[in-house]
Amino acid sequence: MSRLNQTVVTEFILQGFSEHPSLRLFLTGCFLSLYVMALMGNILIIALVTFSTGLHSPMYFFLCNLATMDIICTSSVLPKALVGLLSEENTISFKGCMAQLFFLVWSLSSELLLLTVMAYDRYVAICFPLHYSSRMSPQLCGALAMGVWSICALNASINTGLMTRLSFCGPKVITHFFCEIPPLLLLSCSPTYVNSIMTLIADVFYGGINFVLTLLSYGCIIASILRMRSAEGKRKAFSTCSSHLIVVSVYYSSVFCAYVSPASSYSPERSKVTSVLYSFLSPTLNPLIYTLRNKDVKLAIGRLLPSFSH
Repeated sequence: MSRLNQTVVTEFILQGFSEHPSLRLFLTGCFLSLYVMALMGNILIIALVTFSTGLHSPMYFFLCNLATMDIICTSSVLPKALVGLLSEENTISFKGCMAQLFFLVWSLSSELLLLTVMAYDRYVAICFPLHYSSRMSPQLCGALAMGVWSICALNASINTGLMTRLSFCGPKVITHFFCEIPPLLLLSCSPTYVNSIMTLIADVFYGGINFVLTLLSYGCIIASILRMRSAEGKRKAFSTCSSHLIVVSVYYSSVFCAYVSPASSYSPERSKVTSVLYSFLSPTLNPLIYTLRNKDVKLAIGRLLPSFSH
């Protein structure tokens, strides 16, 4: 009954980059370019892994999942951000805001969890090469991928569901270019204790435990590489995990800056910058870092698109 006495907010205003009008044209060009590149690069990865039998291995299967997550992440944020840059006032309905929040949390948490699975894949490949095919069986890979999607969908559902239970009675300006948990909690006029606890639990699991597991995997990988006698063997082993290590470093640093801090210390400007890193740049760079410098992928591109081989 108490919620009926509150002014119901039916839409929010996304502040976006309206405080920097001189950068509007530049940012529009940059964001549109990044979105097109992210879509083309990740769609290319999915097509290559799907249609090239030479890429039907656990590593590329997980890359295909990562590419799908990147498309969901960028598509949930960038189109609306572009609308905000092209219009005077960028509004989003309450339901639209919750939908954006769900898909963003789902894709971001899935990516963090998948990066841990991919670190384990590299650990098995380098530390137990003779048992790689038996340990990373198609059944296990499928189960891991389904587990990632399901666990993270549950996490997104819980956080979005808790957000819909809050009362918003003004102001309704979100100091961001998309709907995100910290600025939304600051706008609520009802207690946000449960939301903050659930956000903290998610931060500890996705940002903390997964980060430690990734570090452990790489600790074992580095120790195994150092024990190798052949310099060529060391180089090949390191090259198989260097791309993943670069992406993990960029992704975790940006996510930690954006999320691992209490809502009371939320900084809109800092959050916007870090959000660009993990929602725009990372999905755009992932195809380049992971696959386009890979010999197997170049051969697959040559077969799928003959013009690439000339």
